Amino acid sequence: MTEILSYTACRQLSQMFLAVVFFHSSEYILAVSIHGRSNVTLKSLLISKNYLLAMIFSLLEYIVEIVLFPGLKEHWWISDTGLALVVIGEFTRKLAIITAGRAFTHLIKVYHEEHHLLITHGIYRFVRHPGYSGFFIWSVGTQIMLCNPISTVGFAIVAWKFFAERIPYEEYFLKRFFGSEYEEYARRVASGMPFVK
Repeated sequence: MTEILSYTACRQLSQMFLAVVFFHSSEYILAVSIHGRSNVTLKSLLISKNYLLAMIFSLLEYIVEIVLFPGLKEHWWISDTGLALVVIGEFTRKLAIITAGRAFTHLIKVYHEEHHLLITHGIYRFVRHPGYSGFFIWSVGTQIMLCNPISTVGFAIVAWKFFAERIPYEEYFLKRFFGSEYEEYARRVASGMPFVK
């Protein structure tokens, strides 16, 4: 039980707690500031039942491993690499939201709205879906930060699968809205998700 109260555990778990709170609260605050309070629901916090189950599993893995294999959590270079990925992922996603402004929504738009513009400047010059890239990097980074080998692999697979299905669906509508302009943009700029065109 003393392993759970160790300096390592306190540091890693507090970093995880702060990363999760900052990610979700800033997501909601940005959505409200861009779209207005009346147009934002709690879904903008991006917390689903599956997400909660994944986070609970990762905490259970952490507790079991720190009790049974405390040395596994003492690899500071791994934990610090995870922390760096959390920061990079957070920065990438928030930069995507701020750059896109009203064009960034948490739900895929299936109807073209007047204010919905094709964003190809800023971070979008380098990555077509920086919001997805940022979330992917952030979520996997949280598990590397905790030195959770099972959850690191699990989060990577589940997040990749989610975005590998979501990106083509979203791009179907983007092609309908913006036609050849989007197709040319998609040819020039990578999706930002490994192995997803």
